[in-house]
Parts: sequence; C-alpha cells; structure tokens
Amino acid sequence: MTLQQYQSGGRFEEAGSYSRAKRVGPFVYIAGTTAIEPSGKLHAPGDTYAQSLFILHRIEEALGKVGAQKQHVVRTRCYLTDISQASGLVRAHGEFFKDINPVTTGVQAGLTQPGMMVEIDVDAIIHDPQGNITW
Repeated sequence: MTLQQYQSGGRFEEAGSYSRAKRVGPFVYIAGTTAIEPSGKLHAPGDTYAQSLFILHRIEEALGKVGAQKQHVVRTRCYLTDISQASGLVRAHGEFFKDINPVTTGVQAGLTQPGMMVEIDVDAIIHDPQGNITW
C-alpha cells in the first residue's frame, strides 16, 4: 500500500505535527489551506475570488506531491469569513473544477487574520476516468 506525506513548510505544520497532504493507498487528504504566500504575506486581502484561486492552485500542487491530480478530488470543504462573499468562491471553484464537479460544503467560520476570506480542504481518491480505483 502507498503511504506518502507532504509538508509544504507552513508555519504551523511542524508545531502542530501535521501534513499539508497525506496519501494512504488511493485516498488523499489535503489540510485546510489558506492564501498565505511563501513570504508569509496574505495574498489579496479581502478578495474572496483571488484568494480562492490562489488556494486551489496550492491544493493542486499538494495533490501532485503525493501522486494525485485535481480530477481525483471528490470533496471540497470551504470556510468563509463572510458568507455574503461566497460568489467569489463559487466562481473560482466553478472555473477550477469545471467538468470535475466534486461535492462541496461551504460554511461561515472565523479565520486566523483580518483580510483572510477563505480556507479550503479537499479529499481525493485516485481513480481512472471510469471511477475504478488506481494505485
């Protein structure tokens, strides 16, 4: 069975003893991901659409580190500081996951700093186009 972990170097990963991505067999889990740039600066403060796209691309990179791709994503969970700003998230999610259509949940939640609008985590199962699980 395949077991892989990926740490992106985020400031809480070591202190909190967690991985950005973990793969067990065909199952892949990506931790809650925000729009923090490698410099530690918040990307596009207050802009839900720009932050969502930034986050989804970070998630795509993490998926790749454990042998998965965005078409393997089956579930997304999206946390918004202001649910009235959900249209930016919905637009970004729709563009990024066009024709993949994972199930999704969106909730309003407090996030860690002012201007941080969204956090997203995903679950994936590595499978072929017919849905057969592959390793």
